This record gives sequence, structure tokens and C-alpha cells, in this order.
Amino acid sequence: MIDTTNINDLIGADVYGSDDEKIGSVGQVYVDAEAQTPTWVTIKTGLFGTSETFAPLDDASFDGYQVRVAYPKDTVKDAPRIDSDGEISREEEDALYTYYGNGTAAPDAALYDQDTDRGNAAPRDTEGYDTSGPTTGDAMTRSEEQLHVGTEKVETGRARLRKHIVTEQVTKTVPVSHEEITVTREPITDANLGDAMAGGELTSEEHEVVLTGERVVTSKETVPVERVRLGTETVTDQQQVTEDVSHEEIELIDPDADSTPSK
Repeated sequence: MIDTTNINDLIGADVYGSDDEKIGSVGQVYVDAEAQTPTWVTIKTGLFGTSETFAPLDDASFDGYQVRVAYPKDTVKDAPRIDSDGEISREEEDALYTYYGNGTAAPDAALYDQDTDRGNAAPRDTEGYDTSGPTTGDAMTRSEEQLHVGTEKVETGRARLRKHIVTEQVTKTVPVSHEEITVTREPITDANLGDAMAGGELTSEEHEVVLTGERVVTSKETVPVERVRLGTETVTDQQQVTEDVSHEEIELIDPDADSTPSK
């Protein structure tokens, strides 16, 4: 079903007839002033200068890319042609309804702007047309997009603790003691004369002294030196976000001036 939510997508879409033949592309969309639903489209064929072929959207379908009308290509291309100058007479509108046999023109038909005289009417285009209710009355709703920015928690990485063995050389200076031979010569005195005369007059003998010394001995032991714990902390940074935000603007159109539909 084609409704007001499809209007922007309809513009420029390819149009096919009921015989699966391509007719052209959508130029303009006309909305019924009372029901607020698209009822007619103009089809650009590129063969007739500024003229556009009108086709009704009765029983038409739209899949998001292509519009398929309920009439074959030849029927649509032979429809009464109307110059795309923004002015449609009552006779031209009646001719369209008569040709397609889908009703008669109504006072608030989509081909006319209900706020202007019938003799100098302008078609309703999708740009700037308020479709918020059955009628706009003396007010029009202006809407805009608002940007809402928030945060969500996502995984950015993982960290784990792993222990491995590293071997390094350690050098220390250790004092090491050892004994050395010293020879002391004492003169004979009254105090040591007795010891000196205790042996024979001439003898041969040896006297042995054992020397000692220290050597370096190493040993190792494993001792705990610290505890390492893995944790997290929250760091807040400032990040800028840039997005396109659309809004509607409302302008005054002089009813006495000629107006042409936006392309």
C-alpha cells in the first residue's frame, strides 16, 4: 500500500506498467487533500520535453525501489499530457479521470491546492507539505530532528597476569681470610734460655704448621618479595560527536503569485 510515508521514496523511482514494461520515473506526487494519501504521480519519459504523463496510484504498488501501476505502458503513455508548469485546469483534471475511468474530480482532489482558486491551482508536491493530520487548518506543524548522545559499555581489550622466570647475574664482594707463614726470630735471654737449652747440642728436626683459609660458599633460597594484583580503573575522556540533523522550515507563499511545484 502506498501512503504518506512513501512519498519521499516515490520521487525518482522507476515506474513499470501492469505489462512489466518500464514507463519512466516518478516526477511529482499529488496528495488527496482530504484523505492525505498519494493519488497521482507524474511520470517523466524524457521524450516529450517538459510534458509529463499522469498515472493514478489506484491499485498501484511500491516495493521501495519500483512503482508498479495497474495500467499497461501504452495506456499510460497515451494519457492526456499536461505541461509541468504548475497550473492544471479543471478540464485537464476531468480529462485524466475520464481517460482512466477511475472516478471524477472532487473539490478537494489532489491535483488542486484547496487554498487557491480552481482556475489557477497548483499541484501539491511532497516538499513542505504538512501531512500531520487530515487538514492543516490555519496552522502547520514544524518538526526537527534532535540528536541524543549516550554511551554504551563495550569490550575494548583484555589483560592478564603471567609469571615467568628471568635469570640474571648478581655480583657481591665477600671478605675471605687465610693464614700465611710468618717467621719470628727472638734473641736468647734469661727468660728463654731454659727452653733453648732443653734439646741436644746439635740436632736435626722439623716443625710443621697447618695453614687455614676461608673459601666462598654460596647458597640460594626463594623468598616472597611482593604481591601483584590485576584491577581496573575508569578514565573519562572528552570525545566529540558530529552528526547531520535535519529540521523543517516554514515559509509564507503569496497566494496571488504563481507557484510551481518543487522538483
